[in-house]
Amino acid sequence: MLTKKQRDLLIYINDYIQKTGLSPSFEEMKTGLDLKSKSGIHRLINALVERGFLERLPNKARALEVKKLPENVVSLQAQQASRRAPAAAGSLRPANNFRTGGEELVQLPIHGKIAAGTPIEAVRDEVDTIGVPMSMLGMQPCYALTIEGDSMMKAGIMDGDIVIIEKCDRANDGDIVVALVNEEEVTLKRLRREIGQVVLMPENDAYQPIRLPPSQVRIQGKLRSLFRNY
Repeated sequence: MLTKKQRDLLIYINDYIQKTGLSPSFEEMKTGLDLKSKSGIHRLINALVERGFLERLPNKARALEVKKLPENVVSLQAQQASRRAPAAAGSLRPANNFRTGGEELVQLPIHGKIAAGTPIEAVRDEVDTIGVPMSMLGMQPCYALTIEGDSMMKAGIMDGDIVIIEKCDRANDGDIVVALVNEEEVTLKRLRREIGQVVLMPENDAYQPIRLPPSQVRIQGKLRSLFRNY
């Protein structure tokens, strides 16, 4: 049995992580719950960790993970997620036949289209959203984009797919990234670095690699998951 303050803090942390992809700071928790001191927040978190509702993630700042919620809260949030999910999302299935079951959905903004072909300007309307299972997300904020083109087809990314992108400004060779080219256009390609160059590699023999100086390429995210219309 949780106290009211413990329950309120747990719900606040869970909602904050769903919206931002990060756990809130002690100052944000103190302000959000209108508490007088950070030491009070510390005691509440310790109690939630001891009861198995929260877990501290080692070697990370602001790293709390919600392990479970009171049953009545889970039921209420599942109903709200179902009501918020757009009708179009009902026809979406992950390319790997992932089954969401009763898993809770997080609403992500669809920022528009991105080229899987030659670079095009991204359309940032941010009007639509998509419901995504929490298991497909990580600790970092994410957003969605609609694929236009077929240059990544050998990687299983097709025209019309919706990709889930984890926000970041750095990536490793081999990662599939959202790359901003010349501060004007964006494209989805596999990242490769050569001496003095960044190479944006297609996954379709009909397209040529895009080779640019590092100063002309800025990483804006990397591929995390994918949905497909059937």
